[in-house]
Formats: sequence, structure tokens, C-alpha cells
Amino acid sequence: MRIVTILFAAGWATWTSAGEFNAPWKDQSVPLIIDPYYANSINWDKLATERRVVAIIHKATIGTSELDPQYIKRKEEALKRGYLWGSYHWGVTGSPEKQADFYIDTVKPASDELIALDLEDALSEKLMNVDEAILFIKRIKAKTGRYPVLYTNHSSAKLISTKYKDSIFVKTPLWYARFKSNVTDFPVGVWPSYTLWQFSSEQLVQLPVSGTKPDMDINIFNGTKEQLKAAWPLTKVEP
Repeated sequence: MRIVTILFAAGWATWTSAGEFNAPWKDQSVPLIIDPYYANSINWDKLATERRVVAIIHKATIGTSELDPQYIKRKEEALKRGYLWGSYHWGVTGSPEKQADFYIDTVKPASDELIALDLEDALSEKLMNVDEAILFIKRIKAKTGRYPVLYTNHSSAKLISTKYKDSIFVKTPLWYARFKSNVTDFPVGVWPSYTLWQFSSEQLVQLPVSGTKPDMDINIFNGTKEQLKAAWPLTKVEP
């Protein structure tokens, strides 16, 4: 049985358990979340047979002008079918506040929709870097009253946990991208654990999901289906 501890910090919850880093997706009580973009195909009727898939976080915007062409249509279909819904912004270099404005003004997220920043490489010169991400996060907070979830990989999470321990990142639940079954070196510092873990993608297919192809990104929540539904959208409005 998974032993889950609820840690309330800065208005958001992180769920931790004894087996959280050893292929936790094998536990059938752990819910799955997919995060597609327009090129990922979805057969909605087949996807409905995957009872563990309870949420979808769709790529929404890039930079200051680009909207994913499938975003609006898929949001309508997902909500009609009862999925929890969320979106993420792909950060590029330059104008982080304008990117935040474009993301929020385009998506217009409801209070029950997850919002997230995709920080692909904290040290990138072409994509959004860690200092730009801080400005983006602050702008999102100013516009919405809540902090976004932060998607990033192991090396970027390690950098943040080492050099930005007392920064605004402590307010952002971690969406951890790591394609291996057993993690023994999670970079504790800013985050005690992951909130979401992207564990399967075209880079390494760990768990195929009906209604999708092997290129689909698949994630778990660090807790049960009931806990995910109670915690969604993982951040709440703060003063």
C-alpha cells in the first residue's frame, strides 16, 4: 500500500510515498496524465478505455504569438468527456513577461485548469532560461493570483535546487521529466519530490496507452486518482 504524506507549502500540495521513485506507474492506483501537442494523434474512444488516464495537459502557446492548432478543439473534446484539463507554455528566449501575457490572455484558464511553464533547458540561449523563467512566473502570479506548475528535466531541476533554493521556484510544483524506471538521485533542495513525473515518451516508451501512439508523453501524479482530483489544478489563488 502506498503511504502518502501531504505536504502543504506555499499553497500547493506535494505527495510523497515510499515507492515514488521506483517505477511507480506499475501501481494501478496511480493516475496517468497525457500531455499532447498537435502532432500527437488521439483516438478519444480508445483513450476512454484507459481508466487510469484522468487528466490532459495540452501544449498551448509558444513565445508571444503561436497557438497550438489543436488546442481549442481538443480542450472542448476533453472537457466534454470529463477529463481534468490543463495547458502549458513552451518558453523561448526573450520577453518573458510578454510571453506570460500571451499565454494567459490566449488560454484564459478557468480556476480549475492547470497552468504550466515548459522550461526545457535552464541554461539555454535559444529557449527560455532560468532567469527568464523567474520573470515569467512572477508575471503569471500577477495576472492570475497563482503560480504555474514548472515542467523541467533533471539537469535543470538540479541547477535550480542548487543555485535557486530560496527563489520563487519553491512556489511552483515540479513536473519532472526523467525517462528511467528507478531514480536514485532526485535533486532535493527546492522540491522535496515531484508532483508530476513525465516518465514515458518517444525517447523511451515505458507504458503504452490505448488511443495514442508511442510518441505520446505520459505522466504520473505522486499520489492516487482521488488525491489528484482533490488537488487539481495543483496551485491555488493566493493574495
